[in-house]
Amino acid sequence: MTQTLPTFSRRKTLSLLGGMALGAGALSSPRALLAQISDRPVRFILPVAAGSGVDTIMRATSAALAQALGHPVVIENQAGAGGIVGTAAMVKSAPDGFTLSVVSNNHVIFPSVYKTLPFDPLNDITPISVLGSTPMVLVVNPVKIHATNSKELVALLKARPGAYNYASSGNGTILHLAAEMFLQEAGVQAHHIPYKGVGPMISDLIGGQVDMGVLSLPSVQGHLKSGALRAIGTSSPHRLAAAPEIATFVEQGLPNYLVDGWFAAVGPKRLPAPDVKRIHTAFVTAFSAPEVKDTMARQGNTISTTTPEEAAAFFRTEMVKYAKLVKAAGIELA
Repeated sequence: MTQTLPTFSRRKTLSLLGGMALGAGALSSPRALLAQISDRPVRFILPVAAGSGVDTIMRATSAALAQALGHPVVIENQAGAGGIVGTAAMVKSAPDGFTLSVVSNNHVIFPSVYKTLPFDPLNDITPISVLGSTPMVLVVNPVKIHATNSKELVALLKARPGAYNYASSGNGTILHLAAEMFLQEAGVQAHHIPYKGVGPMISDLIGGQVDMGVLSLPSVQGHLKSGALRAIGTSSPHRLAAAPEIATFVEQGLPNYLVDGWFAAVGPKRLPAPDVKRIHTAFVTAFSAPEVKDTMARQGNTISTTTPEEAAAFFRTEMVKYAKLVKAAGIELA
């Protein structure tokens, strides 16, 4: 377990470390030992590509989180297989509080879309906190799809069944499931094109290689403002303060199309309780920082941190919920 030294003066700490150094054969000076402890980074393995919603949120929070943790924060993207690659790397790490992750809905969808997994989504992690949620928006390439609202898009898809396609960040991901839910609710068809992460998905949407897709608002805000992509609607119950110009699908005649993306902090299993408490407190502190709160509001994110116990219960209920949605969407096991 990692020892922190906040209750000692620097002089006393150096004195204690001096004794440790002598006991270890004076292999390191006290100041060198102190530097090794304070400068050791906390590594966040994100199972998503750069530019995704979770990545955008974590990079906006990293400075405040580093201050709250008392250690530098290093963000490492390990996308692949819808998030399995990065999560598999995190669960194999030492439970010392220095390798963590922030996962999304995908984490509890895995068992419903893959026959085998290299880890147990519930038993191979230590839940720390469900941190909040981020809104979803259905976007189209404005050159390929001339529709500007849900009614026009549905009419276009019905006129040419199966002629259009939609992108996702990978088979069975929340972005795949969210798009399938829209198609089912609207009673239309489109061909699924899975990508290895949000970054390449957005690039091909802008380039016109694919026609449309569902993405988190933070990941596409800049592209909507530039006109590279066009928003058709959000899957939120009400219009978003961060993007009031985008109509919801509820007000556009699809009242049951409601889905958002949540994000949660986790560590490897057997993370000691004191570390869980310390890290949880750091997240609460970081997301309470004025500059972070302002950024989250601009991105349209809702921050509502839970306790570790509430997070564990949430994961279990969400796994059951998405198992039903995956079955209803007809997504086959990979």
